[in-house]
Amino acid sequence: MQVFRGFRHPGVAPACALTIGNFDGVHRGHQAMLALLQTEARHRGLPSSVLTFEPHPRDYFAAVTKKPDLAPARIGTLRDKLTELAACGVAQTIVLPFDGRLASQSPEQFIQNVLIDGLGARYVLVGDDFRFGAKRAGDYAMLDAAGDMHGFDVARMNSYEVHGLRVSSSAVRDALAEGRMADAQHLLGRPYTISGHVVHGRKLGRALGASAPGKDDGFRTLNMRFKHWKPAASGIFAVLVHGLAEQPLPGVANLGVRPSLDANDVNAGRVLLETHCLEWPSHLGAEGAYGKIVRVELLHKLHDELRYTSLEALTAGIAKDGRDARAFFASTHAETHRQTTRDRI
Repeated sequence: MQVFRGFRHPGVAPACALTIGNFDGVHRGHQAMLALLQTEARHRGLPSSVLTFEPHPRDYFAAVTKKPDLAPARIGTLRDKLTELAACGVAQTIVLPFDGRLASQSPEQFIQNVLIDGLGARYVLVGDDFRFGAKRAGDYAMLDAAGDMHGFDVARMNSYEVHGLRVSSSAVRDALAEGRMADAQHLLGRPYTISGHVVHGRKLGRALGASAPGKDDGFRTLNMRFKHWKPAASGIFAVLVHGLAEQPLPGVANLGVRPSLDANDVNAGRVLLETHCLEWPSHLGAEGAYGKIVRVELLHKLHDELRYTSLEALTAGIAKDGRDARAFFASTHAETHRQTTRDRI
């Protein structure tokens, strides 16, 4: 999949079949829409294209109005969004910066400047709640009328439901906020996953729980920045780590702001996913994970973030979280074995 920041690039296709949206999480509703887009694109001999925005429009208005509560919790990073769009077979994605200039465009200007002149849209697929242009004044009827006038097809896809539940980014956010990871997985069609580069931290974890003073064989962690200040999920989780070994590695992870650490933390003020592999891969040594891209599946929430009053209490808390994560994986393995046995009977 080709990715472009804006549409003023020579590599952008001169004509396309297009869908528009934020696609936070790329959940099953999004996936159904992208499958339809692929079909329509093939019929027309056009590349399938996604137009998305960064920052999220509601992030922009939250910043402008200084009302942070207007910003939605973010399900995934831009990296993860693009990864999932590529997995759905999208040919090109245009990431359009959402700024004051774009926010002030009338619906008619958006259609002319972006859809027609910028992207050469020949087919446009939108959701049933799609609104666009300044003050969200544009709707499906306006877009459909513009298609008739300018010669591009317009289609609308109704809400996608599973067992009577509308699949939406809001539903995924609610599930993640409440720690209902199985429900989030059902809505997403896959485990909830965060990926990114492993970055340096204070290296405090390796000293906590070390076998002896001066050793660094304690709770080594993989630190990944979640590049948004308001993640949809937070807390302590049993996880699987991909990208360090041939098989995924079980672990325990903290997603949040680490309230027990002081302001001198090198990542202070940033949301961090800190993952401790229950069995550290020996081939990595102490430094071998830095710079690698890893993918972490958050499978089961153990509890919310806690503030510990001392390093000793923090060490004991991390050790307990490790034991609880091991218990989760043991129970999951046992249940899988029981299900396999029943299937064979």
